[in-house]
Amino acid sequence: MADYHVSKPHRMARVGHWDIETDVAVIGFGAAGACASLEAARSGASVVLFEAGAGSGGASALSGGEIYLGGGGGTPVQKAAGFEDSTEDLYQYLMMMGGPDADAAKVRRYADNSLAHYEWLVAQGIPYKGTYLPGKLVEPETDDTLILCGSEYAWPFNTRAKPVPRGHVIQFKGWGGGRLMMDIFEQRVREAGVDVRCSSRVLCLIADDDNTVHGLVVRIDGVERFVRARKGVILCAGGFVMNRDMVRRHAPLLLRSEDPIGATDDGSGILMGTSVGADTIHMDEYFCSVPWYPPESLVKGIFVNEQGQRFINEDGYHGRVMNMAFRQPGSKVYLLADNAIFGRPMEICRADVAAAGDTWAEVEQELGMGAGSLTATVDVYNRHAAEGCDPLFHKEAEWLKPLTEGPFAAIEFRAGYSFYAHFTLGGLNTLPSGEVLDRIGQPIAGLYAAGRTTCGLPRWGLGYSSGTSLADCTFFGRQAGASAAKRQA
Repeated sequence: MADYHVSKPHRMARVGHWDIETDVAVIGFGAAGACASLEAARSGASVVLFEAGAGSGGASALSGGEIYLGGGGGTPVQKAAGFEDSTEDLYQYLMMMGGPDADAAKVRRYADNSLAHYEWLVAQGIPYKGTYLPGKLVEPETDDTLILCGSEYAWPFNTRAKPVPRGHVIQFKGWGGGRLMMDIFEQRVREAGVDVRCSSRVLCLIADDDNTVHGLVVRIDGVERFVRARKGVILCAGGFVMNRDMVRRHAPLLLRSEDPIGATDDGSGILMGTSVGADTIHMDEYFCSVPWYPPESLVKGIFVNEQGQRFINEDGYHGRVMNMAFRQPGSKVYLLADNAIFGRPMEICRADVAAAGDTWAEVEQELGMGAGSLTATVDVYNRHAAEGCDPLFHKEAEWLKPLTEGPFAAIEFRAGYSFYAHFTLGGLNTLPSGEVLDRIGQPIAGLYAAGRTTCGLPRWGLGYSSGTSLADCTFFGRQAGASAAKRQA
């Protein structure tokens, strides 16, 4: 048996025959692969879609089916709820969300076309009830549509973009609407005439000596088959969170958590890209969060690290707050609450009360902190909160409350024990068209990518908002499919 490996391309000169020929070959049947296949097929290309698993889904099927949408004055759902959302506000927020190296070209393309993308999703049969569910929540347990899913109303994001809710959740009761979304996409893919091959593991790319990509080698029923892709190969194979060796190399802090979110996110798509000279960026970035609210009353509490110091404004998106918490020295952070706001986080969080007392000094002593460390932090916070301000971290007045009503408690979140769910954000460097770039910034002929195999709109853990991964997968999957279909064979 020949030795095939994702990190080494099979050279064209060694291909004696083609077992399968198509215009476009897509690797991965999550949301990105489905949308790439749809767009390529509807553009007139023949498409074969390879999926290592037994069926469609990937990490997309594990999601809540929430997509970040807006701009153009607002989607019909936003407008019905009384929210106006300008394209410029959407652009500015996404630029801040993307962090210091936000991709302005991708953000601009998405912001300018987000409203049209909403209409495209509806046309595919994605159902939206059209109702707004206010409040701080992770996913709606109802079948409502519009939710607040980021840090739009929190500092510093609210200083540059008018805050509005943009999370559009598929009509589905309970958590996990991503499976329904993928079922709908799968139906559209098959209707479009895409040749779907499940239980088919792609082993490597096929490329010339100059790294022009011509196809791939895939194992089906235990037999290696050579696939010619006349127009291009699209990598939609997910991130690398399930490949703990890659995590150790690029984002080692994540090894402190045993709760990765992924399906077959083994980094194979990224490794295939780099095998032909592709550039990777932000491989150290990740989403990491414990969904510490509801109850939303806890947002009026304050987080401190093991030194008793605050480190962020607690009114931001739970992923922003807990990503910063995960990066604190030591392994623990504490959420401080008084009797007026106390509530237990969801059981899934694995967060316990570590200390309680009639005074904050008692809590401080029970936690084993230095005398005056925690009490000084609480005193400063309470003094300013009573005045309706937070000069250190700029928490909004709505969530400010002096923590003065005893008894008092410290809820512990501990790395290695609490549910720090996580996935990777780094990946292949691509153009908005989906073309994969090499290390000098030139497109690699015949190679495209979308979804978490790439570094897309979400690329900064401290800025991540729910729904931006599916927004990135679905929209830029479409861009990659259209681009590949247009390429001259």
